[in-house]
Amino acid sequence: MQKPVRVACVQASPVFMDLEGTVDKTIELIKEASANGAKLVAFPETWIPGYPWFLWLDSPIANMSMVHRYHCNSLVLDSTQARRISDAARDAGIHVVLGYSERAAGSLYIGQWIIDDLGQTVGVRRKLKATHVERTLFGESDGASLMTYQTPLGMVGALCCWEHLQPLSRYALYSQHEQIHVASWPSFCLYRQATSALGPEVNLAASRVYAAEGQCFVIASCAVVSQEMVDMLCDTDAKRQLLVAGGGHSRIFGPDGGDLATPLGEHEEGLIYADLDPAALIYAKSVGDPVGHYSRPDVTRLMLNRNPSPCVVDFDTPSFAEPTVQPLEDPHTERANAQPACAAGEV
Repeated sequence: MQKPVRVACVQASPVFMDLEGTVDKTIELIKEASANGAKLVAFPETWIPGYPWFLWLDSPIANMSMVHRYHCNSLVLDSTQARRISDAARDAGIHVVLGYSERAAGSLYIGQWIIDDLGQTVGVRRKLKATHVERTLFGESDGASLMTYQTPLGMVGALCCWEHLQPLSRYALYSQHEQIHVASWPSFCLYRQATSALGPEVNLAASRVYAAEGQCFVIASCAVVSQEMVDMLCDTDAKRQLLVAGGGHSRIFGPDGGDLATPLGEHEEGLIYADLDPAALIYAKSVGDPVGHYSRPDVTRLMLNRNPSPCVVDFDTPSFAEPTVQPLEDPHTERANAQPACAAGEV
């Protein structure tokens, strides 16, 4: 990171369970961020097509109709909708870190797609382990999703939601000298009366500690649950007590853990901005670099396997040669083209 960078952090409600509508809104936010001088804009977890709150409100069998709709409105990489987003990044001249539900054949994954200002893919990652009831809907990833990416803005990395409570995953990114970290969160509006673990105080602290512990800038993008979403998902008083409107708590933190932007109200939609000064990284690292002078590798070390783990490995039939591990796929391939679309009227 050689010079100051202006960044934007999204706090908004998606057009819930509507792929086309949320892609339209994504493009508008990209344009707005660029018009205000931002060189990077970060989006919440599963921004497209919105976080599946229904998983926390009912039984798996009762949720099947919602699961079908959610699947059909998830984003396929290298689809027309995905190309619209990458083209918008190119046209606006801005880097984008997009949280989305990735549809890959019959499976869904909680994904983050990093796009550069030329509309090219910098990296694609999936949440390493879906959290709790998310596992009834989403698959998991492998060590190839614990990577940082060199960009003209600096070394960029990303994690989703409670991946920030996984200390070894955090350290894996710190070890790759992350400078700008995107923390994608859904919303802090669930089970408010039952536990602090899902609320804003604890999870904002996780993003803030990440910044101070890793001595990096953290853009913590958090969605808003609209009243329309509550009305769609909550058909009983019991459900309305479990999920409430609001929950938007987007923040931008400096490498000392301090706030760099004035937050919006939890029901308020918009973008917050900050100018990231690379000198702040040097000041923080000089005090306590957890993967440098402030580490004790003779006592504790992390064992990290960043190799992809494909479901099928093709051996050379005549010689049974050792398999070649393929790198993480670029989304701009034709791997999704063979995937059947949902039938008309199913979205």
